[in-house]
Formats: sequence, C-alpha cells, structure tokens
Amino acid sequence: MATIKEAKAKKTVAKKAPKKATAKKATASKAVAQDVANISCTTEQMQQSIIDRLHKGLGTDSQKANNKAWWNATCYAVNEVVFDKLTQTQQNHSGKDTRSVNYLSLEFLMGRLLSNNLHNLELFKVTEEALKGLGKDLYEICDEEPDMALGNGGLGRLAACFIDSLATLGYPAIGYGIHYEHGLFAQSFQDGRQIERPDTWREYGNPWEICRPESVQHVPLYGYVETVFDEQGSHKVWHAGQKLKGVPWDVPIVGYGAKTVNILRLWESRADEAFDWDVFNAGGYVDAQAEKSQAETVSKVLYPNDETLEGKELRLVQQYFFCACSVKDILRRFKRHNSDWTKLGEKVAIQLNDTHPTIAIPELMRILVDEERLDWDFAWSICQNVFAYTNHTLLPEALEKWSVALFEKVLPRHLEIIYEINRQFLDLVEQKWPGDNAKKATLSIIEESDDRKVRMANLCVVTAFKVNGVAAVHSELVKTDLFPEFHELFPTKLVNVTNGVTPRRWLKACNPKLAALYDEEVGADWVVNLEKLRGVLPKAKDVALQKRFMDIKKDNKLELAKIIKKLTGVEVSADAIFDIQIKRLHEYKRQQLNMIHILALYKRLLDNPDYDMVPRVFIFGAKAAPGYHMAKQIIFALNKIADKVNNDPRVKGKLKVVFLPNYRVSLAEKLFPAADVSEQISTAGLEASGTGNMKFALNGALTVGTMDGANIEMAEEIGAEHMFIFGLSVAEVKALQEKGYNPFDYYYNNPELKSVLDWLDSDFFTPGQPGALSDIKRTLLEGGDQYLCLADYASYSAAHLKIDEMYRNQSIWAEKAILNSGAMGKFNSDRSIEDYASTIWKLTKHPLS
Repeated sequence: MATIKEAKAKKTVAKKAPKKATAKKATASKAVAQDVANISCTTEQMQQSIIDRLHKGLGTDSQKANNKAWWNATCYAVNEVVFDKLTQTQQNHSGKDTRSVNYLSLEFLMGRLLSNNLHNLELFKVTEEALKGLGKDLYEICDEEPDMALGNGGLGRLAACFIDSLATLGYPAIGYGIHYEHGLFAQSFQDGRQIERPDTWREYGNPWEICRPESVQHVPLYGYVETVFDEQGSHKVWHAGQKLKGVPWDVPIVGYGAKTVNILRLWESRADEAFDWDVFNAGGYVDAQAEKSQAETVSKVLYPNDETLEGKELRLVQQYFFCACSVKDILRRFKRHNSDWTKLGEKVAIQLNDTHPTIAIPELMRILVDEERLDWDFAWSICQNVFAYTNHTLLPEALEKWSVALFEKVLPRHLEIIYEINRQFLDLVEQKWPGDNAKKATLSIIEESDDRKVRMANLCVVTAFKVNGVAAVHSELVKTDLFPEFHELFPTKLVNVTNGVTPRRWLKACNPKLAALYDEEVGADWVVNLEKLRGVLPKAKDVALQKRFMDIKKDNKLELAKIIKKLTGVEVSADAIFDIQIKRLHEYKRQQLNMIHILALYKRLLDNPDYDMVPRVFIFGAKAAPGYHMAKQIIFALNKIADKVNNDPRVKGKLKVVFLPNYRVSLAEKLFPAADVSEQISTAGLEASGTGNMKFALNGALTVGTMDGANIEMAEEIGAEHMFIFGLSVAEVKALQEKGYNPFDYYYNNPELKSVLDWLDSDFFTPGQPGALSDIKRTLLEGGDQYLCLADYASYSAAHLKIDEMYRNQSIWAEKAILNSGAMGKFNSDRSIEDYASTIWKLTKHPLS
C-alpha cells in the first residue's frame, strides 16, 4: 500500500498527465476506493477516483465539466474516505456502548468543508497534485463550495469548532441542529442599506450530507391535554392539533487524522401529509400543498423575525421542533443497548448551547412521565443528571423569555410540566429562605408580570447539573451579577470553560504560508498541540523570522485587497494598516465607536492636509438582524461614510473604509490572516468571551480592545503591553453607572467628539437627506449611550495613536505580532473540549486504532 510520502514522490505522474486529459484507468475502481479509504492513496489513485466520480456519479467527463462539477467529483472522491471512517467510528462506539455528549445548538457555522476535510484527512497535498495533473487548481475548486448557511455569529462558529475538536480528540459525540434551507440571509447593499435575500446554499444539493429516512421523527404541536385513568393510575395524554415530520440529514465531522468521524445531525421540517389529493382533485391546486408549505417554514430560516406575534410563534415552534426531534433520537439510540432508565444519565450528556434548546428539558420529562410512565421524581432525577447548560451572555434581551399564553397555545403539556418543576423548585427556595417572596420572584421560572413569561435561563439553571460561562470574567459575572441567588443556592453548579478555536481551520487551512513557517520552527504537530507555538516566542526578535512573518502578512493583505476590489470596487494598498472589525452587528460590540473614530480621522485630514498618519484601511463585515433598526442604521452610516471618504482626493489615500457584504466563514478565512489590527471593543462586562479575538491574534494581528471577555485572559497569556488596551474596566463601568452616567458631559467637553457627532445631523454624507444619520447621534445622547461609547472615546482614540506610532517601527510591530500568535496555545478548542470532558461531561476517548 502506497503511503502519502510515496505519493508525493510520484509527482512526475501528475506532471506527465496532459491538461484536460482523463487519468489512466485503474485496474479496479474498488481497489482505488480501498486505497483512498485507508488514507494512503497516491496522486494517481486520487486522480482516478475523481475521474470515476465525474463519469459514474455525475455523468460528465473532464473535457466538458465545469468547476462546479469538478468540486462535486472531488467531494464525492473524498467521501469514499469519510464514510468509510464514519462507519468504523459508529461500529466502534456501538460495540463499546460508549457514553456520549449530544451538543444541541441552533447554530453550526460550518463554512466550507472540502478544504477542511482534506486537511483533517491529511490528503490536501495529494489532492492538490492530483487536480493539478488534470489541469485544475484545488483552490479554485474549493471556491465553488457555498458556505453551509447553518449559523450567523460566534455561537455557531464556536459550535463548529467544538464538534471538530470532539472528533479530533476521539470523543463520542453528535451535534444536533436544524437543516436550514436559507440560513439567516444573504446580505447585499442598496444605496448603503442592508438588503436581505434568501441564502440558497443547497439549491443544487450538498455532497457532504446524507438523508437518513430510517430515523425520521414525528413532532406534535398545539392541541389539548387530557387526564386519563387506567390500571396504573392517572396520566396525561397530549392530543396534538398538528404534527410535523423531522427528517434527519447527517453531515460527517472529520477529526484531524481521521481517528474519529462523528456526525452533525440536522433536522428538516416537513408535513406529516405533504399533499392532499382530495383538495387537489376538487380544484384547490394551491391549497392542496398548504400544509406542506406551512410545515417547511419551520426549517426555512435561522431566527425568523420575531417582531410580530406570528414571528414569535414560528420561532418557538422552530425551537421545539429541533429539540423534540433531537431528544427522541437520543432516546432511540440509548434504547438500542439499554432498557434500564437508571443508566440514561451514565450514557448520555446533553449540552444546551445557550437557551435556544431549553425546551428539551420539559420534552424529556414529558416522554419519561407520559409515555414511559416513570415516576415524576425518578424522571426529574434523570433530567438533572443529563442536562448541562452553557450561558453565552449577560444581556437581558438575549436571555430568552416566552409568553405563557403563547406557550399554552403551542405546547400545553410542556407548560404544565414547567409549572410543576417550578412549584417543586420554589419549595426548595422556601427551605433556603423561608418567607422571602422577593427571592422567589427573582428565582422563579415564571416571571409574574402583566404578560407572564417563562424564563428559559432560569429553567436551565434549575435543571442542569453544571452551568458554565465561556471566559473567566464572564463566569464570575454570571455568579455575582446574573445568577447570584442561584450561585448561593447551588454553590458548585456554576463553573467556567474558556472558549477556544480550532487551529486546523483557523491557521493551517486559512493561512497555509504561516502554517508552513510554524511547521519549520516548532514541528508540524502544533496543529494538535497548539502550546507548541510557544517555541517561536524566544525567536520573536530574530530579524530573519520577523521578515518571513511580515512577508506572509503582506501576501495575505495583497490577496485580501483583490477580494475587496472585486466585492466593492474599492482599491486599497497593502502597505496601509488593515484594521478589521468583523462580528455580528450589535450596539454592545460598538461598531459605532469605531465609526466615530473614523470620522475624527477624516476630519483631521480635512482640517490639515498634511496631517501625519500611517495610511489606514478600516474593514467591516457584519449582518444586522432584520428587525434591529439601529444595527441597520450603523451599517447604512458606515457605507455612506465609506462612499464619501473613499472618493475624497483630499485624504490623499491615507484613509479608506470598506464594508464587505455577506460576511461568512469563507470570507473570514481571508480576513483573519490579513489583519494588522483586531477590533475587540465591546463595553467591558458585556462580551461573554469572543472567539474572533483569538483567530485574529493566532494569525498575527494586534488587538485593540477593552478588558472584556476573553481579552482579559489573552492579555494574561500575551502580555497586555503587546496589546492596545483601552477604556473602562468592568468595575469602572459599574461605578460610572451607579454614579449616574451623562453622555452630554463627554459631548460638550470634547470638541472633536462634538464636531463629528454634529456632522451626523448634516447631509454631508447623505446629500439631499439631512439628518439621515441622526438616529445614531440621538441614541448616543438623548438615548443615554447605553454602551458608554462616549465615555470610552478619548481612551480609544489614544490607543489608535499608539497603533499609528508603533506601526512605523516594523521590527517592533513584527515582534509583537509573533508574540501574539505564539502565545495563543490556551485558546484552542481542543483545550476547551478537554475541560468540558473532564469537568462537566466525564467522557472517555474512543478513537479508532
């Protein structure tokens, strides 16, 4: 059997193959598949496998196939490896009846899989040479792949990193999510405003997924609850008013080295009866498919706009559909080997990624009590041993609450179960704090207000055996500010697991030149042991290393400059500082603070044509939720400012502003390697962790940021002197708010700040539309500046002056960039998963031998 090294030695085979020519026929396709499945194929064998897929799978040939066909053929060739390893993994886990973690998340921001899978299978070079010999470029082929539209922001990208690490480390795991038809939306701009269009990511199918009709689940909704008496006593029966069918699609998750291939199971919503023949034959051609259309809306988009009652109802149905399918599937798998319910907590852990999957708790109770007829207390003890919960935010609006009336309409039995959980829990509160009704009101799962609500976060904390925050400062704030009474009641329940990112995608795959440099400097196994990057820290002052590092950065900036030109028409210089802020558009992330500083720089250049500054390109990428007015206004303002600045000859090219449309994983893979400056500027105490900050630093960007989220731990690892820290601390934010914050004090006391805010009232950036940007100013002043942008502005501006000064000395900048990248070992999702496995899930590794 040929090895990968032997395959590399046979490059001459590829070189001899003429462009556009079909590779020499192998003696047996079966033998080719076997070689590939053992991850030891030669270049020639990979060529043959791809050609076979073109001919036998797609019905075309190399003479007429376009890049999309080549992409499909390459994916299917790679799947010969992937599905073989998946089968081996499942047989391994099934044979050992392993304990597994079931990761429930409404988002899995997977990005493209061809490059990632090839790197994890260690077949990237073989495939690159195979396609080169066939006259094709692997990088161009990879660009044909649409991003899987299964998420939006950090929550989904974190989930993707975690399932990658679970597979890499050999832990039995399955991810559960929704098979969105359109994801969030595809973003474009029209006259600077965000336009939302469907993201048709799988219009022509997806080679990585496989439908599993044998595991279809049926999901009840609406209806009423009846108490039924029989020989076992009384029990509840939920008579559903509607039923949905959950169809599972499995996406294999390849661990590095393919020692484990787990799955991501995504649920597609369909009607129980998709077509009504009687209605159709009676002339109701459209009405005959009404049930089908209604059912399919459940898995149509990520986060339906919940500004309306109908939107809220759809979102609740969506969450229950996903949770019900997942819980039923988990129990189906459990029952294959077990009939003793006492073992459920031993064999199954369910991790709730934020509050979106909370309904899984009453759903499991419903099945155990109503269908399996277990005693309530026994069923409740099982739930408390199965569920764990990750809290991702301190923002009240992000801690989901559902109207009791809506819950009663959609999920009447689940509301009864929640009431009983709450009744028993409040008895526990009474024991701890006798007669303290204020404590009960705070801790109750039901918020007693005019519009009574179910507090999903409270339900999670009451139930889960562990609750974790995602960075040290965040986890402490969860204990002291968010859930202090819960922490007093359950002193060992709240723990911390600091987030991390996978170095396979976020360095090895997206920044191959830097990855190759690290292979030389510290050894190639840094990809599974990121702490090894510390080996470059003593060399950070080495002039030769600095030059190589900065040359790679320059190449990445040149590549990004081409993308910017293609997507926006704006020409930027790779000699400028690339200052990048890419994340979900939200006021607490403070893109508006960045914008104010850009206006200040612009004004300085207009007031003084000789103003001395290093040329700067400010780059943004973000989507605003469809119903979030202010977020959309910030996008509009940034685009209008960009139009003015980029076309103003007076700035002499010293300042450019770019807002890249449709920010997504594949675009992020070009942005992180090219960044000089990483903007991590949230109000201290509000960003739970952040993972973009880690990806930027890993790729050699310097952080300008507040002491918030994981920035604090990054500063401990890197050294705060190698970052640009500014602004109020968490304690100072609290003190200012307690004292009474008045944004007008900063507005009137800082002439530059006042002048640029007043600029927003004019039509300078929006000709003929005076005041089109005034909403932003009003929010910062009359609105009270909730996120303290004006309080932090002077410190932020000063930090940027330090950036300008330091960048002029490229040796010092290179040293700090190397120190940032080399010190990121802690912020590896492998380390995060090891923490979860030991502290929370109690998992054992079962890799393939």
